[in-house]
Amino acid sequence: MRADRLVAALLFLQTRGRVTVSELAAELEVSERTARRDLEALATAGIPVYSQRGRGGGWSLVGGARTDLSGLTADEIRALFLIAGPSSTTPEMRTALRKLVRALPSTLRSGAEAASQAGVTDDTDWSRSPVTAAPPHLDALQRAVVDGTQIRLGYASPGRPAGVRTVHPLGVAAKAGVRYLVAGTDDGLRTFRLSRVTSVEPTGDPVVRPDGFDLSTAWRSLANRMEDRMLAATVRARAERAAEPLLQGLFGGRLRIVRPLPDGWTELEIDGPSPEIVAAQLAGLGSRVEVLAPPEARERLARLAAELATMYGPPGGSGPGRSPDDPA
Repeated sequence: MRADRLVAALLFLQTRGRVTVSELAAELEVSERTARRDLEALATAGIPVYSQRGRGGGWSLVGGARTDLSGLTADEIRALFLIAGPSSTTPEMRTALRKLVRALPSTLRSGAEAASQAGVTDDTDWSRSPVTAAPPHLDALQRAVVDGTQIRLGYASPGRPAGVRTVHPLGVAAKAGVRYLVAGTDDGLRTFRLSRVTSVEPTGDPVVRPDGFDLSTAWRSLANRMEDRMLAATVRARAERAAEPLLQGLFGGRLRIVRPLPDGWTELEIDGPSPEIVAAQLAGLGSRVEVLAPPEARERLARLAAELATMYGPPGGSGPGRSPDDPA
């Protein structure tokens, strides 16, 4: 569109100070005739643009006039580039940031460019596996939210085959690097983990939004429900005091220190989805942790111990998984 081109021409003038018609034509990827008409249109619209003939001539803004088309403050610009700059890996983001830099007056541009170089993002873990790559259907889901279009959503819940249902996409939320779709369903508001989405097909029907719907409020309510399910059980245990850092790293805020014990151990409580799951997570610490309650957690550890003893035999022995000739 010509309006976009005129804005781009003005930003190019601001950045360069003085440009020739051929330089502007190359920047806008248009003919020199079109570039000259755009410059004349800016002048006609009241922008203080003038041309100077001869060697070293070109088109300039009168008095070096500046126009901050972004309307952003210095703090807002710095915050935006700190967040977006290091991770702007998509062509669209790089183009948007480049246009924004051109829209800024020179007093703000240097700070924006410095902020964009203030960090680096590595999207792989130490095993070189991607951990923050965008889910494959993210763009389609965001488009459905913005367009307000119902979708047929293919989704595979844990332990179940993938199914398809029609939902009303209302927003996308991110928690600790994991994205969720918030959608209306026949059963009310639901969350769908994007990594489990298998297909997205717009229906063409408009989304029906609940009265007074607010995404932030809805997400907090849904997140609280999920947290309640994840913290439904409490396991009481005792552990070597030296094992506390390991437990803290394993359970984080789900671990509570109750009291130190006189024998150099510590009594503690751990929350989790179920006693059996917490017990399985503790199994790797061996005898450094003793589960005290509930009985289901102790029974789970006893079963795990029996299964491991059957598989591997006693230490130094030759269980089913080891040849008698293998070194101990």
